[in-house]
Amino acid sequence: MTDKTTIAALVQRVEVLEAEADIRRLQARYMFLCDTPCPEHGVRDDVHRIDLLMELYAEDAVWEGVGEYYDDQFGRAEGAAAIRRHFQEFWGGKHESALLLNAHYLTSEQIHVNGDEATGQWIHMQPWLFSDGTSLLRSSRLNNAFRKIDGVWKITRTRTENVFVTPLPENFAESHPSASVLMRT
Repeated sequence: MTDKTTIAALVQRVEVLEAEADIRRLQARYMFLCDTPCPEHGVRDDVHRIDLLMELYAEDAVWEGVGEYYDDQFGRAEGAAAIRRHFQEFWGGKHESALLLNAHYLTSEQIHVNGDEATGQWIHMQPWLFSDGTSLLRSSRLNNAFRKIDGVWKITRTRTENVFVTPLPENFAESHPSASVLMRT
């Protein structure tokens, strides 16, 4: 290998590693903003939370639930306006019982970078606690896509497929925060 070839190969490897790190942070930020209570300091309300989430998406992105359990539950939202409506329905919709806690745990990460496009797969689990004392544990597989737009990685597809949903014992958690103070300065 010549010095020029070696340097080019190293630059390419560094670019892939940087892309993987950026995508990892992007996916983690999405999950962080979806947690309840929202741990992002200064988030005034769910409208603000949704604005921050939408900054992560490309204009032509798709958000979809797939598979026999999620097809009917989540459906498919195409484009930024439809994805915004999806989030507005989730946080602004009429629920029988208020969501008190929802925390996302990501695992089994695989990120594949090809130039300015990438895919990533994860498994995530999340407990849900409601004000009526009920709770459930949900697990999903994620198969997401990303594209670098003007030098910044954006989500172009959020695709989630159910692994399982199971109820937890009533009053499962003895304590939980009513608000997050983690990021307060």
